[in-house]
Amino acid sequence: MTIRLWVLNGPNLNLLGEREPEIYGTTTLAEIEAACRAVATLAGAALDFRQTNHEGVLVDWIQEARKGADALVINPAGLSFRSIPVFDALKLLAIPIVEVHVSNIHARDELHRHSIVSRAATAVICGAGAFGYVLGLLAAVRLLGRTIPGLPEPFRSGLGRTPRPR
Repeated sequence: MTIRLWVLNGPNLNLLGEREPEIYGTTTLAEIEAACRAVATLAGAALDFRQTNHEGVLVDWIQEARKGADALVINPAGLSFRSIPVFDALKLLAIPIVEVHVSNIHARDELHRHSIVSRAATAVICGAGAFGYVLGLLAAVRLLGRTIPGLPEPFRSGLGRTPRPR
């Protein structure tokens, strides 16, 4: 059975590559999407990749993921730090949720240091740049108990017990 991976992106991520490259790098969201599609293909997974600048749209998509996705990778961007509606929507999901941030939010200013949505996530990846999305998809596949053919043995065996979603 084909697994369904969703990647949802919040406000201003459509400007990756242009906006504050000293923090977020020069990789565009289109380049990230292409990398995610390549990973999904290797995993034999279907990928739904979306971005919005609107909180309500992101909440609608998260609710839609309840029936449409087997795992969710999400970068809520600025909504990570203040959005109770995004947090509440994520709590409704019974699937693995991997929260991704391009920058290391823990090393940022006080406003960008604490993601409230992390409490709803199964795993959090931050500070790995655009590659964090690839790591997020690999983690999502592993959290579903699957692996990607061709990976070296330590990655296929999972390096131990696979954590359960929340």
